[in-house]
Amino acid sequence: METNIIHPTAIVSPGAVIGDGAKIGAYSIIGEDVTIGKGTWIGPHVVIDPYVAIGPGCRIFQFAAIGAIPQDLKFDGEKSSVSIGPNVTVREFVTIHRGTDLGGGITEVGEKSFVMAYTHIAHDCRIGKMVVLSNNATLAGHINIGDHAVIGGLVAIHQFVRIGEYAFVGGKSAVVKDVPPYVIAAGDRAILHGLNRVGLKRHGFSGQTLSALKKTYRILFRYGLTLNEAIERVYAQVEMVPEVETFIEFIKTSSRGVTR
Repeated sequence: METNIIHPTAIVSPGAVIGDGAKIGAYSIIGEDVTIGKGTWIGPHVVIDPYVAIGPGCRIFQFAAIGAIPQDLKFDGEKSSVSIGPNVTVREFVTIHRGTDLGGGITEVGEKSFVMAYTHIAHDCRIGKMVVLSNNATLAGHINIGDHAVIGGLVAIHQFVRIGEYAFVGGKSAVVKDVPPYVIAAGDRAILHGLNRVGLKRHGFSGQTLSALKKTYRILFRYGLTLNEAIERVYAQVEMVPEVETFIEFIKTSSRGVTR
């Protein structure tokens, strides 16, 4: 069993559960009902409030603040939580807030995600696996971000927006509608700029899948059809590989409307 290393100036609640081999830096504060996984490193001057679970192998850098109550006027002190998966990196001055009853009571960051400096993750956000949130990304409440998505620096995302898996949102964008999976979006307000071809190739998507996604994108967004007309044409003309089905299902289930 590995020994925990807790700096003598750190304040760790007796009710916190600290995994084997975890390290907690100088002047950090670990609250009640906090769980820190095996081998996780907590830097100096980090504040982790109650009801936070941090997985194994994470790195939390100085001045991060995790688990504060949400910035929501409807919040009435209910018990809610933050869950951070394994091997997540949280850089300097990141803030992650607890969930609310309206949003299911939990804010989640998926495994191997990389949360860069000054990012804010508001209440009830669900961040998928291996997501990159670049510096100063600002997420309002109730946002869902799919696996492997990349959010550029200084991006602001409106509450209740969804970002699909493998999507790329360019820096300094303001996103007010859902961004489908596999695409590039950028601008104020964000618009689509084609498939995220470089990202998809890096993740090993086959030529067959890329071709089907390209046809789907053109039919949905380049032919001037209504979305219902475009979806019918996709079903008729495009090979229904799983990624195309994911693309269509995302659009069909959008409540805020889809970025065009």
